[in-house]
Amino acid sequence: MARVYNFGAGPAIMPLDVLQEAQADLVDYKGSGMSVMEMSHRGKEYDAIHNEAIANLRELMGLSDDYAILFIQGGASLQFAMLPMNFLGEGQTADYVNAGSWGAAAVKQARMIGNVNIAADCQKDIPTRMPDAGEMKWTPGAAYSHLTTNETISGAQFKTIPETGSPLVGDMSSDILSRPIDYAKFTMIYAGAQKNLGPSGVAMVAIRKDFAEKGNISIPTMLRYQTHIENNSLYNTPPCFSIYMLCLTTRWLKKNGMQKIFKTNRDKAQLIYDAIDASSFYRGTAKKEYRSDMNVTFRLPAEELETLFIKQASEAGMKQLKGHRSVGGIRASIYNAFPAAGVQTLVDFMKDFEKRNG
Repeated sequence: MARVYNFGAGPAIMPLDVLQEAQADLVDYKGSGMSVMEMSHRGKEYDAIHNEAIANLRELMGLSDDYAILFIQGGASLQFAMLPMNFLGEGQTADYVNAGSWGAAAVKQARMIGNVNIAADCQKDIPTRMPDAGEMKWTPGAAYSHLTTNETISGAQFKTIPETGSPLVGDMSSDILSRPIDYAKFTMIYAGAQKNLGPSGVAMVAIRKDFAEKGNISIPTMLRYQTHIENNSLYNTPPCFSIYMLCLTTRWLKKNGMQKIFKTNRDKAQLIYDAIDASSFYRGTAKKEYRSDMNVTFRLPAEELETLFIKQASEAGMKQLKGHRSVGGIRASIYNAFPAAGVQTLVDFMKDFEKRNG
């Protein structure tokens, strides 16, 4: 078996232990005679997987029973619309931080539903960044405040979660469970699973039950958070196999210990940033105080060199280093499951590439 170092932003690398366990149980899950992909979502085997996944997430995030943990299809992109459809009523305003491509996508959907106040806008700033505390202008009595904690494309990350004065909603798709955060500061959190939690096909939503109860009852049933709460995310057939893989991933996180995961993530990112800062050949694209631990973005002196860098890195077993098509450059996504050895391999390659082409 030839495993490469997968720097993809999502779907992203998964823990090898998780993949191997799923492989072993793929045809016959724990002696049931069925694959998880074949099971009834109402059956006892799947029910145990489903509820363990919820319990693991609640434990890892440190959330009380005041929160419901939901599994919803459609990824974070559906949440961009589902959130305002539920909570942005007529005559109300929602605050949004627009700090990158995903924040802008959330703003676009919310504006189709109701009134949006841009609390801060640094989407087009170069170097990329998150807004400083003093420049964010929150609306008194806002229906909710929304921010993207880590902008996957720009490589910028909130290092401190701001106080907004209204129910705080966070899109944590690319840094969920990657660093110490008081998740109880949020009224609602959502995250596409395909970066830190598992494969694509499911989004995790953690939402205060008292907030969900205020949701709009005149929208279609499947778009109401309350529907998913009342049915334990089983109103319709859920993406069972994706949830199973999420369950295995959360087991892996618990086994490794979150403090170890947090330290490893910081060390991995710092290794690449140190290589960038020690060079005049590489240029980081995010302001230092907002650099992401999950998505390290940088440029080379010319696009031709970037193309060559990506090609030669791929030939050396380092895949998907090309930056997002909207911005170009290089992006190394190093989520929880990404091995430290792969980061060292990248840094060694960066130094060698500079010697040969600098």
